[in-house]
Amino acid sequence: MSTKILLCDCAGSQSIDAEKLASACDVACSKVHTALCTREIEAAAALMQEGDTLIACGQEQDVFRALAEELELEAPGFVDLRDRAGWSEQGKDAAPKMAALAAEAMLPQPITPSVDVFSEGTCFIIGPGAVAFDAAERLATALAVTVLVTDDAEPMSRAYDVVRGRIKSLNGALGGFTLALDALQQLEPGGRGAFAWSEPRDKAKSSCDIVLDLTGGTPFVQAPAKREGYLSVDPKDAVAVERMMFDAAQLVGTFEKPLYVRVEESLCAHSRAEQVGCTNCLDICPTGAITPAGEHVAIDPMICAGCGACAALCPSTAITYEDPPVSALLSRMHILARTYRRAGGLAPRLLVHDAHGAEMIRLAARFGRGLPSDVIPIELAVISGFGHAEMLAALAHGFARVDVVLAPTTEREALGRELELAQAIAGKDAFGLIDEADPDALCDVLYEQNAPAPLADPVLPLGNRRQIARLSAQALNPQAEAPLPLPEGAPYGAVAVNTDACTLCLSCVSLCPSGALIDNPDKPQLNFQQDACLQCGMCKTICPENAITLVPQLDLSDAALSQQVLNEEEPFACVECGALFGVKSTVERIMEKLSGTHPMFATSDKARMIQMCDNCRVNAQFQQQDNPFQSNPKPKVVTTDDYFSKRKDH
Repeated sequence: MSTKILLCDCAGSQSIDAEKLASACDVACSKVHTALCTREIEAAAALMQEGDTLIACGQEQDVFRALAEELELEAPGFVDLRDRAGWSEQGKDAAPKMAALAAEAMLPQPITPSVDVFSEGTCFIIGPGAVAFDAAERLATALAVTVLVTDDAEPMSRAYDVVRGRIKSLNGALGGFTLALDALQQLEPGGRGAFAWSEPRDKAKSSCDIVLDLTGGTPFVQAPAKREGYLSVDPKDAVAVERMMFDAAQLVGTFEKPLYVRVEESLCAHSRAEQVGCTNCLDICPTGAITPAGEHVAIDPMICAGCGACAALCPSTAITYEDPPVSALLSRMHILARTYRRAGGLAPRLLVHDAHGAEMIRLAARFGRGLPSDVIPIELAVISGFGHAEMLAALAHGFARVDVVLAPTTEREALGRELELAQAIAGKDAFGLIDEADPDALCDVLYEQNAPAPLADPVLPLGNRRQIARLSAQALNPQAEAPLPLPEGAPYGAVAVNTDACTLCLSCVSLCPSGALIDNPDKPQLNFQQDACLQCGMCKTICPENAITLVPQLDLSDAALSQQVLNEEEPFACVECGALFGVKSTVERIMEKLSGTHPMFATSDKARMIQMCDNCRVNAQFQQQDNPFQSNPKPKVVTTDDYFSKRKDH
């Protein structure tokens, strides 16, 4: 059954063209109501009973959900046309934008994979006795509490456990914290007067589900605000402490933890043969969820807060973001741009934002100018993982410009790097970051922008992030003849080899994680496929002659997809069998240095072995008197006749 859009002009405060919206979205629309959430609620009920509905209202969702529950229907879908399009200085021209937003709202979205987290309510409180004991007393009825008192305060209650000590390390997240403690002293409850303490001991371990940090000092974990189950406040702030205790009491039961990212270990370019290459994800992760694990990295899903920065910066696409996957995000951008054009729009701009940006847009619509009619907002759970591939793909879909609205809590380092890379490929005027706390200032920036013309013939880039970026860049730079120069640290580029220094040892080939550097089994040759190069730097690190230089660039020609020769030399012919092996210049250089000087090659016969292939060298050594592989002579086989002749002799 097809979806029907229920329209309401919110007491006549906006203009909605139902016919244009229905035509562009290829969907049925109701008539334009005026008070669907109040006076016309019965009409809404009747329409909802007819089948699947998408209600064009973002403000009164609770009213319609309650109505659906009363009617024993599934909850309807919602799309906010008013705040994002209708309430605007250019609201009369917002029909294409409304159609685009409605079409996007009807697009099914994938479900993010998740895992269950169990918390039994074991709580570890760290802090001075004055505040920690009070918190423990009040939480003891709901949680199993242990207090690590950080001063000399003496407990007066046995409703909770009390210990003293020093925290050496604290790891984990909600439902799975582990602590390593030194100088641990446990309370001894027997005796009269003040409680006694056990002798201090080191290397103690403990575990808990929830940690309350009331020390007011440096947090025990990275990015404490992003660590689920770790609650930290200033102990002098009574209101914050009360809120912390309330939140802690709710952290009991089974919770759903999204698995934000996925790692394909075989693609990871972290290291090879103990030589470190790419460390982008390790350097950018705010929570410390990513750790080295041999030749690849490992991500602790319990600690990961889902910022997505690691996936945006991963040069090999070994890390992919799943909330949502890049394919789902591209589908949303595609349907927004395509529907906008179908409804008569010409040059849409894309405004990427999170929940903070959504609130800014709502405030700007209610009290200010609202968004321009050509600015189409798209809300993401987090924006820090919106990388250069997504930015370029938006232009390839037909957007004239892409802006990202920053929030106070946004992780900005990865966004800044990705923006610089996208601008190097498609131009500085095509992208921007908007860091405004005032909704009116946000609108002023958007109204004053001069966006470039959009792509005349939009394309549909598909694949992984690298493939999406390349296809989009080709569409945006159709006349590019030379490779596009990119900033340092870009994941695309070439390898320049100093042929005078290179000895064709091929160490770089053996370590290259992506197969961009390739040898030739038939002759001494170093080949390179630029499209596969990750610019991880492993080849540069391992080169014993320092002959390799990285050149960040993006070659959009077909030459980047094929192999090119970086260095080659004439092979040496074995003096015994004539088989080609090694590099002629290298063999001659070794001969010059070792022949007649090194004790192992003091004679001409031994020096001659340097000029032999592997098989001939083994044969030559085997025939020598001082053959290092030589063993004692093989004993004669004893026969029956030998046995009898020995008997006769005796």
